[in-house]
Amino acid sequence: MTFVALAVVSTLLSAQTPKNVKYRFTEASKLNLIGKIMEDTPNPYHRVDTTMYTGFTKGENNQVRSSAGLAVLFRTNSSVITVKTEFGYMNMGVNTMGVSLRGYDLYIKKNGEWLYAMSKANAVGKEDENLVLIKDMDNSMKECMLYLPIYSEEHSIQIGVQEGASIEALESPFRHRIGIYGSSYTQGISTTRAGMSYPMQLMRMTGLQFLNLGCSGNCKMQPYFADVLCDAEVDAFVFDCFSNPDARLIEERLFPFIEKIQAAHPGKPLIFQQTIYREGRNFSQSIDEKEKAKQKMAAQLMRIACRKYDDVYFIQTDATDSMHSTSVDGIHPSDYGYTLWARSVKKPLMKILGKYGIR
Repeated sequence: MTFVALAVVSTLLSAQTPKNVKYRFTEASKLNLIGKIMEDTPNPYHRVDTTMYTGFTKGENNQVRSSAGLAVLFRTNSSVITVKTEFGYMNMGVNTMGVSLRGYDLYIKKNGEWLYAMSKANAVGKEDENLVLIKDMDNSMKECMLYLPIYSEEHSIQIGVQEGASIEALESPFRHRIGIYGSSYTQGISTTRAGMSYPMQLMRMTGLQFLNLGCSGNCKMQPYFADVLCDAEVDAFVFDCFSNPDARLIEERLFPFIEKIQAAHPGKPLIFQQTIYREGRNFSQSIDEKEKAKQKMAAQLMRIACRKYDDVYFIQTDATDSMHSTSVDGIHPSDYGYTLWARSVKKPLMKILGKYGIR
């Protein structure tokens, strides 16, 4: 065997994770945790401090304490990355992959782009075991982004690398702070993994940081949610708040909601999205009737709002294809549907945000 061939074999062998590898662990919050709409919470993986903000129902408390939209940025030269989690609340829904609800989604930068690496979750009943996300990587320094579960509460998240390898916080490449308040769509229900919700796809597409406050079924412009948004340190807001309420509730709450947010954030853009076409209406007349009423009311009121208030905008969304077949359950899009959504709003969002120097 030639020297060159021996060198290649040696390199390949050195890239293998040792069979009896030993790990050292670092708490994820000690690295760089991004995507939080409220930065200071007693539990770093909660999106809202529910001891400070009250009024939430039990279900809403679980949602805002879940880590949807949060990600950890770090650098490591380890050939293996693992995660050990101490969970609180865990969602066991049937219309979303467990990998998304309770697992982790890893991206690694390659040639300047975030490239999918691996996603996994522990088996039910074994959630506290060390989860080997990926192994047998080379020992070069890698820039990593690890998305946290979309519908679970974590008390501790420890990232493991092999002994002797380094791990350190990675400076965020994502610009600005854009709050995004919305429904199950914004939270990412029916995704296969945490990085596939439309806000997370928009982050990778644009390089802008979206701060996810999606709460499945509960984005109805409630005053106590507005209290959180009023206190959030953001450069702009994007809203998906016409998906959960019916037409009557939209009419009742929209203008007071706008006025309350504007009073706290004067001069900042408030960008409202029309709710998507829910494919469950294809043949159900009752669903179609409700969806038409909801979309019609939102469109009518937003025409008035855009004239009445400065810095208020209304954009259209599209999460389906010509066959109307991107739905998982008649309500929520698949990963592909969420990709279509992100693509449909990227251009109008960037145009509006650009007016405010958000690029």
